[in-house]
Amino acid sequence: MNAPRNIGSKLPPPMAVLLELTHRCPLQCPYCSNPLQMDQVKSELSTAEWKSVLDQAAKLGVLQVHFSGGEPTVRQDLAELIRHARDVGLYTNLITSGVAASKARFDEMAAAGLDHVQLSIQDSDAETAEKIGNYSGAQAKKLEFAKWVRAAGLPLTVNAVVNRHNIDRVGAMIDLAVSLDAHRVEIANVQYYGWALKNLGALMPRFDQFEASIATVDAARARLKGKIVIDYVVPDYYARVPKACMNGWGRRFMNITPAGKVLPCHAAETIPDLKFDSVREMTLAEIWARSSAFEAFRGTDWMPDPCRSCDKREIDWGGCRCQALALTGSAAEADPACGLSPWHEKLRGMAEAASQAAAPEFQYRRITPAKPSTSESAKTSGTAEPVAG
Repeated sequence: MNAPRNIGSKLPPPMAVLLELTHRCPLQCPYCSNPLQMDQVKSELSTAEWKSVLDQAAKLGVLQVHFSGGEPTVRQDLAELIRHARDVGLYTNLITSGVAASKARFDEMAAAGLDHVQLSIQDSDAETAEKIGNYSGAQAKKLEFAKWVRAAGLPLTVNAVVNRHNIDRVGAMIDLAVSLDAHRVEIANVQYYGWALKNLGALMPRFDQFEASIATVDAARARLKGKIVIDYVVPDYYARVPKACMNGWGRRFMNITPAGKVLPCHAAETIPDLKFDSVREMTLAEIWARSSAFEAFRGTDWMPDPCRSCDKREIDWGGCRCQALALTGSAAEADPACGLSPWHEKLRGMAEAASQAAAPEFQYRRITPAKPSTSESAKTSGTAEPVAG
């Protein structure tokens, strides 16, 4: 592993970098963390550009690289990128839906030096899971993929995203993870920004369902202690204490989009007045140390009250900036998930109203074809470029 080193005198290097290799994905989950306007295939970084990113990450002192998307396995160079990451000393983690890779391709990834796999599931019930992802046959492919992971001797984490359609089966999802011989299962309530905020009414569970799910997780932790690690991510709309988003803005994490923009978190592009630098124009070290987007909410100097005077300000780091923007109109406001925020009761009211109403149909995640320029329109019939999913 690479020995972390300081950038300047005070700023330590990021611990991890997440590479969104592509926004293409066979699934169309209505809570996807990708932006509403996703990157087109033609804008994606090349193999050589991603390798340069990995070189720079290692030199910067990054310890872990997470290959994500979209669905990262639709990139035909994924095994090559995994091998390069291992060659420069990075711990490699694959975050996948498990539906797009063949056994032969997975074996290539494992042989290239893959260290860990995170596999998403939408439910323990196949019919509901496939409705959520809008992909027929997904569940069987996921279960088969999990077998390949464990047969290769790799540790497996199962990521289960919880919403009103599956929250009553949290126990069954934990049992499914156990049956797959997973080392860890993350029961993560939907985080409402981007696609999920667009689908708030279709996804928000009732408060009594949330409380029951906590009891289920607590009982499972006692029953399965020593057999599997169970993480639980509380829904912000029912919380009173905000989460330290990404362990604090610009403190430990970098997210790189398919087109090479470097973000402090997955949803940062929802903040319109920030400028995100690109690896095509600056080095990772320069971006980490000097990017105005990373500096915007790094540390505590930017905080308003009640954050500024709170004794937990260096624990939660002000919570989620993207959620603050989405619900208050300002990314610099206190996270409404905090019980001290003047917006907190409104947040809870939104959750209760959405969860009590009948669930509307999903607005599925889809890549919107790029609009051609005037010159391109004159040359083509306007047919959209085909994309996965």
